[in-house]
Amino acid sequence: MPAPIIRPLAKTDYDQWLPLWNGYNAFYERVGPTALPAEITAATWARFFDAYEPMNALVAERDGALLGLVHYIFHRNTTMLGPICYLQDLFTDQAARGQGVGRALIEAVYDRARAAGSPRVYWLTHETNHTAMALYDKVATRTGFLHYAKNI
Repeated sequence: MPAPIIRPLAKTDYDQWLPLWNGYNAFYERVGPTALPAEITAATWARFFDAYEPMNALVAERDGALLGLVHYIFHRNTTMLGPICYLQDLFTDQAARGQGVGRALIEAVYDRARAAGSPRVYWLTHETNHTAMALYDKVATRTGFLHYAKNI
């Protein structure tokens, strides 16, 4: 199987990006009464193409079909001079899992972070996401930090 092509998201990708985005949100049970409102999806999509937004998106493609997505954000940090890179969303289509798509997307974010002068890329996952964590443990260091949040 040839390696996927990793490239920036294009405006013409919407029809293939949306099922991946919906799959990602379904994985985290953002469906039914807790689904993301359509205006959040629309705003997220628009942010990828707004030069003033720090939000970025890459996709994995093979033979014209999108296999996965990654969204990442650069932001300031109080303990580093360079911008830190938060890998916010990573999703691979079920049929493409185990083919190196997730690793290729993570590595592409690492490349973008290096180019931006970022000293670190970090991300979160759910504690039950054991399949993804098997990959994450190979490409990054588990820091031991716990994530807390409060909806306001």
